[in-house]
Amino acid sequence: MPDTTTEPKSHHLLDRVVIRFAGDSGDGMQLAGDRFTTSSALLGNDLATFPDFPAEIRAPAGTLAGVSAFQVHISDHTISTPGDSPNVLVAMNPAALKANVATLPKGATIIANVDAFDERSLAKAGYEADPLADGSLAAYTVYEVPMTSITTEVSKEAGVKPRDAERSKNFFALGLISWLYTRPIEGTLAWIEEKYAGKTLVLEANQRAFKAGYHFGETAELFESSYEVKPAVLAPGEYVNITGNTATAWGLIAAATCSGLPLFLGTYPITPASDILHELSKHKQFGVRTFQAEDEISGIGAALGAAFGGALGVTTTSGPGVDLKSEMMGLAISLELPLLIIDVQRGGPSTGLPTKTEQADLLHAMYGRHGESPLPIVAAKTPSHCFEATVEAVRLAVKYRTPVILLSDGYLANGTEPWRLPDMADLPEIDPGFATEANHTEADGTEVFWPYARDEETLARPWAPPGLAGLEHRIGGLEKADGSGNVSYDGANHEQMTRLRAAKIAGIAADIPPTDVDDEDGAEVVVVGWGSTYGAIAAGVQRVRARGHKVAQAHLVHLNPFPADLGDVLRRYPKVLVPEVNLGQLSRLLRAEYLVDAVSFTQVAGIPFQAAAMEAAILQQIEGAAAPDGDTNGNGKVSD
Repeated sequence: MPDTTTEPKSHHLLDRVVIRFAGDSGDGMQLAGDRFTTSSALLGNDLATFPDFPAEIRAPAGTLAGVSAFQVHISDHTISTPGDSPNVLVAMNPAALKANVATLPKGATIIANVDAFDERSLAKAGYEADPLADGSLAAYTVYEVPMTSITTEVSKEAGVKPRDAERSKNFFALGLISWLYTRPIEGTLAWIEEKYAGKTLVLEANQRAFKAGYHFGETAELFESSYEVKPAVLAPGEYVNITGNTATAWGLIAAATCSGLPLFLGTYPITPASDILHELSKHKQFGVRTFQAEDEISGIGAALGAAFGGALGVTTTSGPGVDLKSEMMGLAISLELPLLIIDVQRGGPSTGLPTKTEQADLLHAMYGRHGESPLPIVAAKTPSHCFEATVEAVRLAVKYRTPVILLSDGYLANGTEPWRLPDMADLPEIDPGFATEANHTEADGTEVFWPYARDEETLARPWAPPGLAGLEHRIGGLEKADGSGNVSYDGANHEQMTRLRAAKIAGIAADIPPTDVDDEDGAEVVVVGWGSTYGAIAAGVQRVRARGHKVAQAHLVHLNPFPADLGDVLRRYPKVLVPEVNLGQLSRLLRAEYLVDAVSFTQVAGIPFQAAAMEAAILQQIEGAAAPDGDTNGNGKVSD
């Protein structure tokens, strides 16, 4: 008899891999990517993700405008970015291939749903010929997999109609990639069971498609090898895989718990901030109240009213909403009440690029109000750091009786990474210290309450919610008399109050950590970043050091006021490079404040920096070097 046994497939260990799932916005690529990420997190890999959403609502199916993608970088060591270029592209249709093929390095793997490469779909994507057959993909390893037809076939036995079964092809792709990279499948099967409980046909189709994809990889002669990325060595503790928006919501709950304040969110839905509202609305057991207002102004107005009433008042938004909230922010500054304004930045101006990331609201946060109206600004640097940054922003708001702006962005909001759950005992103390008694003696000896008397150390005024006997007082937008809080039109008093409010914010510099500098002796270049540039800067610095060069890195979390020692830090280095996903806003502030020759490295393409681009920019400052091989798809522009 002939030998019908199959040679066992080889198995290779990798230290890292970057995979990009791409398809039509209805193909479930975000779901497939998220489930692969969860499986990798449970396995113990370090990871970083980059969900890439189409900007158009219901773009025509099969067109470039409707392509949705999810990129995930998994590794057996610590990483800080979702990867510059995918090693593997899963393309569910021609549009997904065309939109993403330029990001692939030579030798990358393309797994294409060959069923979707028909004449009509090719034309909608702008192809004159089939790229799977014309030789244009010769630089890549291409696998043609009939995902749609296999999914339809395996679902037929369960009584699922072909049109309905086709929607499960994302689970086929997920099953195939799970086999290819040795991901555990039990968790995903259990998740499908729970997610689609009560929807028997949908559950059956998804499970059958997932198993079919996994077994296709295992049995088809198409794939000669499978791969494995071992778990990373992480500090002991309990971990969750978390997005920036979820971390922000949990930070609010933690801060409210630490302070003993009821949490009130007054907001209006806006991309990419809405998920904070969605997450908080699930946690009423913690005393959370969420209010979806009719517009941005009402949202912040309700939050400020809640602050006056003795709650932790919060409002969430993106750049267009900050425009509308500015007047109420000025009122909060005048009232000197705690209020947190969370700005999850996106591409602008106006509606701009609602699903794309940008960090162009820094100058707006600094100066986007009339009058002399400074307030503290805190910026998160990674998805998990959104938790810590949120708690810090609340601490400052409550302690100094001031509105605080917390800056996140679309990249942080939707990106994920493993996060070790903190011990609540390690979180900072947040004491609202409500007023309890009169604090001023009149000339006739009467004890009265002055709402604008000031704490000698912080310059904060008392916080006295309504309903406290003897602490009644008026609020409003007109200037207040120093101490008594009565309406005052006196010019000298206005100057006094203006300087007091400014001094209160400036004094926060003594209450924040010194500049965090990752320094190397002999470095002549310091890379200064803020917000979501942290990961790309860290990766770029690591690459430059691996080449034998010395470079320092400083990343700012507090942007107003700056750390007290920042000027001294900057003056230690002959060259200061400032990467930003804007046209150079922090560099302007550093130049103005410290008179240093800060060099901007900028891009506003709606995507985060690549590590290769960061490496090239740093090398250019160190030695005038050209960009290294493999750079950079045109990302970034250095300017003086």
